[in-house]
Amino acid sequence: MTDAHTDFEPRITAFVCNWCTYTGADLAGTSRLHMASNVRIIRLPCTGRIDPLFIIKAFERGADGVIVSGCHPADCHYTSGNYHARRRFAVFHDIMEFVGVDPRRMTFSWVSASEGAKWKDVVNEAVANVRELGPYEAYRALAPDAVEPWPQATDDLAAAGATTTAGEEVAT
Repeated sequence: MTDAHTDFEPRITAFVCNWCTYTGADLAGTSRLHMASNVRIIRLPCTGRIDPLFIIKAFERGADGVIVSGCHPADCHYTSGNYHARRRFAVFHDIMEFVGVDPRRMTFSWVSASEGAKWKDVVNEAVANVRELGPYEAYRALAPDAVEPWPQATDDLAAAGATTTAGEEVAT
């Protein structure tokens, strides 16, 4: 790791399923498992609802990495939403690589409601990968005045029905 990255704390946006991964993340927190606090969770009804533009907007608004996580295959509360998400993520992964975003900045995982320890591992691994890569500044270099600070990253997600980790709707 270079000297420039020693104090770098990555900002990770996580798009998670309401039924499995969000509950697993809650279990990790209530179990007081030690994990990086760099992840901001955006809860959606299902990973099948994640539009690739959500991921692009997260990077555009200052995220250094993105996690997409949902129910295990065959356990989706909406029957096949996680299969749709897996196909979208595979295609989107190639598109992001084509436009110059390092694929290591994106993590896709399956975490059930009872897998708090697995969520902790996913978070710590994603943060370590992004910390090694350093800050993502491509959008800032292209349009430095157009990028808003990271806490405002959820503004465009409110229309999609996303909620914050506290359960309230994303404010605009």
